[in-house]
Amino acid sequence: MNKIRIGLFGFGVVGQGIFEVLRKSKNAHAQILRICVRHPEKPRTVQAAPELFTGSAEEVLDDPRINLIVEVINDAEASYRIVKEALLRGIPVVSGNKTMLAQHLPELIRIQKERHVALLYDASSCGSIPVIRNLEEYYDNDLLLEVKGILNGSSNYILSRVFDHRDTYAHALAQAQKLGFAETDPSFDIEGYDSLFKLVIITVHALGTYVAPGRIFTYGISTIHESDICYAREKGVKIKLVAQVVKVSDMHFTMFVMPEFVTPSKYIYSVDDEYNGVVIRGECYDRQFMFGKGAGSLPTASSILSDIMARLHDYRYEYKKQSYIQKPDYTTDLTLKIYVRYRETPIFDVLHFERIHEQYTSEESNYVIGDVRLSELIAKRPALGSRDLFLANIPIFFLDRDN
Repeated sequence: MNKIRIGLFGFGVVGQGIFEVLRKSKNAHAQILRICVRHPEKPRTVQAAPELFTGSAEEVLDDPRINLIVEVINDAEASYRIVKEALLRGIPVVSGNKTMLAQHLPELIRIQKERHVALLYDASSCGSIPVIRNLEEYYDNDLLLEVKGILNGSSNYILSRVFDHRDTYAHALAQAQKLGFAETDPSFDIEGYDSLFKLVIITVHALGTYVAPGRIFTYGISTIHESDICYAREKGVKIKLVAQVVKVSDMHFTMFVMPEFVTPSKYIYSVDDEYNGVVIRGECYDRQFMFGKGAGSLPTASSILSDIMARLHDYRYEYKKQSYIQKPDYTTDLTLKIYVRYRETPIFDVLHFERIHEQYTSEESNYVIGDVRLSELIAKRPALGSRDLFLANIPIFFLDRDN
């Protein structure tokens, strides 16, 4: 492929970032020929020639000059239709839509193989951090033990303001919204779904196995209270929203998204503001750490550019780990150690604790630290949505390796 000729879907913050990055890059060998948007006549901050814009997806897909579709729209269903249609037509695609990918990846992988066409999406997980391609190329399934980290910049910014600057949660959230790190409706980020969808995609490349998002325990930070923050400070730890996939035996792995008490000795303790940080742990190479901006116009656009350049050399994901004879199976049959703060919710009627390590009651709030099955947390997830309740994970995996 001598030159990349792009049909771009979406011209919001990321789409405009891609346009700017391509304009600045001297070695991209790529040109945007058409831009598909809902409102072609809408005035925009980044100036592009009016003739580039169209409101018709078919007009872009039918253009014989275009040899790469770049899709950066927010609508997951529209994204799915565009990406699937392009792949079926044999047109390679670069996508940044984590929601769509997490829900449809098995089908899209199948189409790639049948049509001998590539779909690249490094920008869908952790923005400027090239975690997917590194997992795909450099970390073998048999030796990989864990991928764990802070995958969402919005929630991390909020928690950083709380712990490093002693802001209240409400003020930190408002500040994140003012700066554009969080949406007007921030639930996608602070309830953990953004991290969840990224974790689903990462796990496909880490271990070769797809787990549907609905099967994974996900709990966010929206109910965090001053008493939780005070408890963490007293213990000398921070609370971070952490996503992880971890092998619990040779044949099984687990995964979940939860707030976690993070000690100063951990790499992710110092990942602050809107940054992301990913720890990859292996049997022989211990821990390796990747750090960078997880979102934003130019960081995401630079990741998209990396995928565009990869297509210049006909790169595609090979999904080698999916063909392994002994892939590990997903399990929720294991025990986690968790902190639960509650006030009125009858927590011992909701959750069965196998063991209680610590318990405290007062007029203002109560907490219990105990062992609970992950399967129990998933089964009781609807009952754990009370506003007077907050959960946090207390790490139990690989403690012997971190001394």
